[in-house]
Amino acid sequence: MKSYKFKVNENGYTVNIKSHEDNIINLEVNGTSYAVVMKEEIKKTKTPTLVRAASKRPSEPLKVNPTSSKTTIVAPIPGVVLSIDVAVGDSLKVGDRMLVLEAMKMENNIVCEKAGTITAIKVSVGQQVLQNEVMIELG
Repeated sequence: MKSYKFKVNENGYTVNIKSHEDNIINLEVNGTSYAVVMKEEIKKTKTPTLVRAASKRPSEPLKVNPTSSKTTIVAPIPGVVLSIDVAVGDSLKVGDRMLVLEAMKMENNIVCEKAGTITAIKVSVGQQVLQNEVMIELG
């Protein structure tokens, strides 16, 4: 299996590991065979697994008040604005894409959830936004 060379007190040793099962290792030192019993079983190293704790509160859906005259579109997650597909004065219907937000190397389309006209755009392309930051206002 594996071969090692050691030098102890100016004496050379060649150690060949023949087999390893549970806590018994069969090896050969300078041509002489030995069976070595380990006191403890050798633990196999594992790649650590990162575990993310569950959120304490449920995610909040975008709340749109249908009777309100002004609606704000906020960032659902922190990210970078990749593109803005609307301009002030544009009339939108439900489902129209307003902008693309990149978060965690994924592109997220932010769509209109209430028909209306764009009254203000509070972000620009390349800008970083935080969660719940106002990006667009509809009137």
